[in-house]
Amino acid sequence: MTMLDKMRRRKNLLKWSLALVVVSFILLYVPAFIRSGAGPATSSDVVAQVEGHEVTAGDFQRAYQGQLQAYRSAYGSNISEQLLKQLGIEQQILQQMVDERAAIAEAERLGIQVSDEEVGDRIRTMPAFQVNGQFMGEERYRQLLNMQRPPISYAEFEESLRRSMTVERLRAALTDWVTVADTELEKEFRRRNEKVKLQLLAFRTDDFRGKVGLAEPEVAAYFDTNKDKYRVGEQRKVRYLLVDVDAIKARVSVSQRDLERYYNDNIEQYSTPEQVRASHILLKTEGKDEAAVRATAEKLAQEARGGADFAALAKKHSEDEASKEKGGDLDYFPRGRMVAEFDEKAFSMQPGTVSDPVKTQYGFHIIKMVDKKAATTRTLDEVKAQITDQVGFQRAQSQAAQLAEKLEAQISKPGDLETVARANGFSAQETGFFRRDEPILGLGAGPDISQRAFELKDGEVTGHLRVPRGFVFLALAGKKDPYLPKLDEAKDKVRDDLTREKATALAKQRAAEVKGSAKGDLAAAAKAAGIELKTTELVARDAALPEIGVSAAADRVAFALPVGEVSDPIVTDTATVVIKVLERRDTTREEFAAGKEQLRDDLLAERRNRFFSSYMVKAKQRMEIQINREVLGRLIGI
Repeated sequence: MTMLDKMRRRKNLLKWSLALVVVSFILLYVPAFIRSGAGPATSSDVVAQVEGHEVTAGDFQRAYQGQLQAYRSAYGSNISEQLLKQLGIEQQILQQMVDERAAIAEAERLGIQVSDEEVGDRIRTMPAFQVNGQFMGEERYRQLLNMQRPPISYAEFEESLRRSMTVERLRAALTDWVTVADTELEKEFRRRNEKVKLQLLAFRTDDFRGKVGLAEPEVAAYFDTNKDKYRVGEQRKVRYLLVDVDAIKARVSVSQRDLERYYNDNIEQYSTPEQVRASHILLKTEGKDEAAVRATAEKLAQEARGGADFAALAKKHSEDEASKEKGGDLDYFPRGRMVAEFDEKAFSMQPGTVSDPVKTQYGFHIIKMVDKKAATTRTLDEVKAQITDQVGFQRAQSQAAQLAEKLEAQISKPGDLETVARANGFSAQETGFFRRDEPILGLGAGPDISQRAFELKDGEVTGHLRVPRGFVFLALAGKKDPYLPKLDEAKDKVRDDLTREKATALAKQRAAEVKGSAKGDLAAAAKAAGIELKTTELVARDAALPEIGVSAAADRVAFALPVGEVSDPIVTDTATVVIKVLERRDTTREEFAAGKEQLRDDLLAERRNRFFSSYMVKAKQRMEIQINREVLGRLIGI
C-alpha cells in the first residue's frame, strides 16, 4: 500500500470501519431502494428469520441506505436505481443478510461467542477511531457514528461489529486447519508468474466458412450421427397478466412539493464540499534522525519558495511512491480525506503558496497549494428531471406492488386473468413456446419465472411474481414434451454446426501448410502466405492473445514449447493458431522468496473461503429459514 493510500485509508473514518463490519458477507456496494414511507412496514417487522435470528425491516432499511451512500460515493449520484432494481440486486443483499444470520446461528450451535469486552477492544484499536495512535474517546466515537448518512447508533454499530467478529471467529474455527505446502506454493508461483513472448499466426474459422460447400446428403448424415445434440427439451407457454411499472409510472404525478421534499431530504447527493488541489513532498522519518529529516525538509521548502520547480523536487526527493512520479500531485480532495495535520494546513493555505514542513505520523510534508474549489450545491432546477424520474419510479413501484397484492386476492383460476386485467386497464397476453433456459418473450430473462412456469399444473395460477417490467401472474397455456426433431426443423442449426466443423478443418489444414513452410522462420512464412504475424509482449498464463483471446489450449503449448520452436496447429474456439516462442522469463528463487508469503495468504484465503462456503451450504440445509415475502414486498415492492 502506498503512503497516500495509507493517509486516505486512515481518514476514511466510519466508511472504513463499516466496511470491516460487513466484509464477510457484503462484498459489493449496492444501491438502496428503501425510502421512508415506501410501504406500511414498521422497523420492527421481521423480513427474515434464521433459527430465531431476525432481519428486521429496520435492519434491512439501514443496510440499504448505507450501501446507497457508499455506491454513490464510488460511482456518482446519477446511477439509475431503476436499472439496478430491475436486476434484482435487493434480493442479493437480503440473501447476504440471511447468510450472515445463518453463520451466527451456526456459531451459536458450536458455542462460539464474542464478549462485550472483546467488541470494546476491537473498537478502541480500529484506526478509524484513533487520533495519534490513541482511542479518540467515547464521546467523539459516538459523535462520528451519528455523523454518518444515515446516522447509526452506537448500539447498532456494536451489534453489527459483534456479528462480524462472531463470523470471523467461526470462519477461523472451521478453516484454520487449511494449509498450503511450500511445494504447492512454488508450483503455483511459477504458474502465475512465468512469462513468454510469442509470435502468432491465427487462421480464423469464420474466414474459411465461405470455402465450405455442403451437399444435402452430408447434412443428413451429420444429423443422423449427432441426433442427441439436437434433442429439444420440454417447452411451455403461459397466459399472463402483467402489472407494468412503466405504464403506472406514466400516470404518476410528482408535485413541486414532492420535488422539494425529496431534494431537501437528500441534499447531500447534490452537494460538493469545499475541495483543494495540492502537491506534496514527503520525507519519511521512520528509522531516521528526525532532526536531520526536518532540516532537509526545511531546505526543500526554501528552494520551492525560491522558485525551484516543485514537481521536479517531488520527483527527485519525495518518498510517497503514489504521487512522486506525478510531481507530488494529489489532485482535488475534501476535508477529512488526509490525516489531521496535513488537512488543517492544506485548507489554511492560499493557491500558489508553499508550506513549512508539516509533521505527521508518516514524516515531514512540504505542501504546495495549487487550487481551491468552494463548496457547491446544485439547485433544485438543475436536478429536477432526475428527481422527478426517481420519485416517479419509486411511487410506481409502490403502487404496482400494492396493486399486485390487491389483484392476487381476485385471481384464483386462469379465467380470472382476463376479467381482472380488463377491470384494471391491463390486458392478459400469451407467450409463445419457450424452454426452461430461455427468456420468456414479453417478460424477459428471469430464472425464477421460468422455474415457476415449469412447475405449473393445469388450472393453476401463480401469485404475483417479480419480473424486470413489474409483477406478473402466470397460468399454463400449453406444453410440449421433449422430442427429437426431424431434420427439416433442425436443418439451420445442423448446417451451421457442420459448416463450422469443416471450416475449422480447413483452417487447421492451412495452418499446417504454413507451418510446414516455415522451417523455424514464422515471419518469413507469414510474409510468403500474405498473413499478418502478431507478436506479443511477455505474457503470463490466462492472458488474452491476439485474435483468439484467452485460450487454455494455446497456454499449454506455449509454456511447454522450447524457445525458438514453432508449434503444430492449435485449435481454439475462434481460430487455429501456430505459435513460436521468442523468449521465456522464468521465475527466480529471489522472486519466489519475496512473493511466497503473499501468495500463501492468497491461496489460504481462496481455499478457506471455498471450504467455509461449502460448509455453510450444508449447515443451512438443517436450519429453519423463513422469508416474510409480504413484509419484503411492502418495503421494496417484490
